[in-house]
Amino acid sequence: MQMARIELPEALVMEILSKLPVKSLIRFNCVCKYWCSSFQIPHFIFKHYHNNLENNNLNLLLRRHDGNTFQPYLSQLSNEKDQKDLVKQNIHLPFFKNAIPSVYGACHGLLCLQEPSTDKAALWNPSTREFKILPPSSIQRPPYLSPMEGNLALYGVSFDHAALGFDSKTNDYKVIRFVSFIYYHSPFVTRTFVNIEEEQRYAYPHYEFQVELYSSRSDSWKELPCPLYTPTDLILGNNYVDGICYWKTMTEAYLGLILLFDLANQKFSILPFPEITGSCLHYYDNILMFNGSLSVIVCLLEGTGMSFDLWVTSEGAWTKQFSIESISGVLHPLGFGKNGELFLRDTNNEIVLFDLSTQELKELEINTYLDHFQESISLHAYVESLVRINGIQEHEKHIIRQLAGDASKKY
Repeated sequence: MQMARIELPEALVMEILSKLPVKSLIRFNCVCKYWCSSFQIPHFIFKHYHNNLENNNLNLLLRRHDGNTFQPYLSQLSNEKDQKDLVKQNIHLPFFKNAIPSVYGACHGLLCLQEPSTDKAALWNPSTREFKILPPSSIQRPPYLSPMEGNLALYGVSFDHAALGFDSKTNDYKVIRFVSFIYYHSPFVTRTFVNIEEEQRYAYPHYEFQVELYSSRSDSWKELPCPLYTPTDLILGNNYVDGICYWKTMTEAYLGLILLFDLANQKFSILPFPEITGSCLHYYDNILMFNGSLSVIVCLLEGTGMSFDLWVTSEGAWTKQFSIESISGVLHPLGFGKNGELFLRDTNNEIVLFDLSTQELKELEINTYLDHFQESISLHAYVESLVRINGIQEHEKHIIRQLAGDASKKY
């Protein structure tokens, strides 16, 4: 006897599909034209993204630099709990050759890759494997400046402190970055100095800063007025939330401030750091995102150990979220994982995990002693999404994936 066929309402089918991983949805593109077209509708894309966001389905990437081949790469960490081999696969970036690209984002599952020494940048959706190379910078680079005290020759240009975000007002993904121009007095290279005072006068560099904004809708950059304060430190992981980009900056009086940029009105503003009280003078702080909110982590150095305070802001008011007592043998934090665990790099150049619920330190068997530029190791979290960037699929010229420990594929 043939069983009756049960037809599910299309709305229920789409609700079920919106809870599936991107990998499954890509396979289901060939089931029927309706499904394929539905997966490209903005309503379905954002419903799928927010389902992942609500379920805290974070994916983690470690930015690294191979000490033997000097090639930049990203280690993708497994989401499975108690996984013995936490590194799932390594993603190599031949598009950036020997440079270490900075990673910015994530925003709706997208990441921005930026090479600091050039204007080479790209948008990347690691879930759909779509990759888009951004156009060259539109900022003019004057070779000389002529202030009152002699000519200044351009020595170098640096592209740093980027942020990737979404402008809900124009439904546009945007990248903002700071461009640093480094000038030296032109006689410094060729001139024979009479005395030390004269040499010192010409030895110090002069910096000029500019800001440019990329729009994915126009696929172009435009220059913006530079704010009074410019970023001074790299952030931990993401520096964007709810239409606002954030950077750490410093005043002339060495007071910490947070620089804000509103993508919708394209305006800069500032926010004070939380007031650090207590007798400990040896500490440093940095900004990061915690549970979708702007946060500041304060690292207190106490002998061979390190303690941590996490501050979270709401409408400009700071509240201490929690404190972690002294942990011995750790160097600096990398960021937070799926369940609020704190990733750290220790004195043995290994990545370790501090569980907030059990207050225990766990070794992850991720050794970085062979990494080049160990100080540049960073942690980046993103949520899977179907957001399209009108790019191309990953290509070996740009990105190569291989299973961890698989040395069969050269790069």
